[in-house]
Amino acid sequence: MKDALRTTGAVILGLVCGGVVNMAIVLIGPSIVPPPPGADMTTVEGLTAAMPMLEAKHFLMPFLAHAMGTFVGALVAVLLTRTHRVIAASVIGVFFLAGGIAASRMIPAPTWFIVMDLVGAYLPMAWLGLLLAGRLKPADVAQR
Repeated sequence: MKDALRTTGAVILGLVCGGVVNMAIVLIGPSIVPPPPGADMTTVEGLTAAMPMLEAKHFLMPFLAHAMGTFVGALVAVLLTRTHRVIAASVIGVFFLAGGIAASRMIPAPTWFIVMDLVGAYLPMAWLGLLLAGRLKPADVAQR
């Protein structure tokens, strides 16, 4: 019971940390890769109107936000739990993937970006977070 509560808490904290990383990258993104002149990137309507003006470079920061948010979330969750490490990382990956699917249905984007984002930014990054956490803090053999 104690391990389940610890894992649940670790997953919740991982989701919060991953969300913070995601939003931080989204917010600083326009200062690193400025949007085209006259593009309003703050509303769905503005994004829809600006989409024809966007180049591949404009999709770099959203992809990094999704990938790094998922990675950090999984890393935090796995580092904080003693057991069920694969489950913790998987829950983070699936949760962020569900958010990515929802966003892809609401925010217009080129098909190539949606595919790249959904395939490359969520489950693979949760798996990499699990791997790195395993190297930073190996699980006890008795607890695997």
